[in-house]
Amino acid sequence: MQPTLNFKIQGGKELSGTIEVNSSKNGAVALLCASLINRGETTLEHMPKIEEVNRLIEVLESIGVKAVWKDCSLVLTPPEKFELEKIDRAAAEKTRSIVMFAGALVHTLPHFSLPQAGGCKLGSRTVRPHLYALEKFGVKIETTDQAWEVTSNDLQPAEVIMYESGDTATINALLAAAGVEGESVIKYASANYQVQDACFFLQELGVEIEGVGTTTLVVRGKKNINKNVSFSINEDPTDGMFFLAAAILTKSSITIKRCPIDFLELELLKLEKMGFNYNIVKRYKGRGGKINLVDIETLPSELVASPEKIYGRPYPGLNIDNLPFFAVIATQAQGTTLIHDWAYEKRALYYTELDKLGATTLLADPHRIFITGPTPLHAADLTCPPALRPATILLIAMLAAPGASTLRNIYSINRGYEDLALKLSSLGASVEVVEEHA
Repeated sequence: MQPTLNFKIQGGKELSGTIEVNSSKNGAVALLCASLINRGETTLEHMPKIEEVNRLIEVLESIGVKAVWKDCSLVLTPPEKFELEKIDRAAAEKTRSIVMFAGALVHTLPHFSLPQAGGCKLGSRTVRPHLYALEKFGVKIETTDQAWEVTSNDLQPAEVIMYESGDTATINALLAAAGVEGESVIKYASANYQVQDACFFLQELGVEIEGVGTTTLVVRGKKNINKNVSFSINEDPTDGMFFLAAAILTKSSITIKRCPIDFLELELLKLEKMGFNYNIVKRYKGRGGKINLVDIETLPSELVASPEKIYGRPYPGLNIDNLPFFAVIATQAQGTTLIHDWAYEKRALYYTELDKLGATTLLADPHRIFITGPTPLHAADLTCPPALRPATILLIAMLAAPGASTLRNIYSINRGYEDLALKLSSLGASVEVVEEHA
C-alpha cells in the first residue's frame, strides 16, 4: 500500500526571493489527449511532472502509446493500433481529462469504450456539452454508470453551438473537427489558455484554425495527420495565482517570473482595487512566441474587501480556477467579501475549512460564502479536501499561520503542482513532505 504524503508547515514566515511559474497542468493534459490525433511522433516540451500527468501517461501506455521522458520533455509514439480493451481503468477513473480521448480517437477507431471520468470532487459536472458537440460530427455516445460507448462511422464537418463554454468540451470539439476534412465552426467556444494551447498544437500539425483566443473557432481539418512535431507547453496562470496569494497572505515581497499576463490581468486588477501593491518589472513573449509573459514583484499590502462580489466566469473573465484564491485572500482583507462560486455545487463548502485556521466565514448556500477579515490565522492539523484548488488555499493559509500545521494526504495538490514544497522552501517557507504509513 502506498504511503500517504503530508505537508508539515512551520507558518508565519515572510517569503523572499524569486520563483518561476510552472507549465500548466490543464494545458499539459489537453495536449496529452490531443497527441492521440497524431500518427507521428509528438514531443511535448516542458511537461510538468505532476500526478495528473502521471495518470494520463499510465492510460496512454496501457492502450499502446510509447511514452519516454527526456529531461523535461515527453516523447509520445503511437502504436499501429490503439488497444482500448486494455485501458488502465484505475488510472483513467482518477482523471476527468480522459473525456478528451473521445474527440481524438474517433478518427482511428470506429468503436471504443472509455471509463467514466473522475478528478476533483466538485459536485455535478455534466458531460452533456461533450455529447452534444461530438454528435454534430456524427459521433454517437451512449453513457452508462461505468463507461462511455463511442461509435463513429461517417464523420462530417459541422457547425457546433457549445451547450456550455467548457474548456474540455471545447477541446473535444476541436479534436473532432481537426481530423475531419472540410470546414467546421465552433461557436460559444471557451477561449481559455488550455484551449489556445490545443489550437497552437493543432496548427503545428497542419490544421488551419481561425479565431484562436475568441469564442468562435473556424477549423479546416485534415485526414491522416502524421507529423513528427515538438511543442512547448505554456505557463500556468493558476500557478502564478498561487504564489500571488502566498505573497499576499505572508505580506511578502517576492518576484514571480513567467506569469501569463493575459490570463491574470483581471485577477490583478481586482486585487489592485482591494489594495494590493505590485510592480510588473519585465514583459516578454513565451517560448513559442504566442503568449505574453511578465515578471511580477509583489509588495506587502493592507487589503480591503471588494465592494462587489467576486466570481469566476469563462475567459476573458476571472478564471474559475483562480476564484478559490480570493477566498483565502479575503480572510486578510478589511471588511466582508462575498465569493460566488456558481460553477460548482460543492467547492464553496470546502472554503469553510478555513474556519479551522481562524477564518470567519458564513456559508449562504452551496455557491455563496461571506468571508470577513482580517482575522489572525492559527496553526491546525487538517486533511486535504478531494479538490485541487481548495486544498492549495489551506496550504497558503498555513504558510501565514504562526506555529506548526499539518496538511494531510496532499495527493490532490500533487495532481497540479510540481515540487511545491521545494519551491516554497526556496522562498524561505518551512514546508516538509512527510510520509505516513498506514
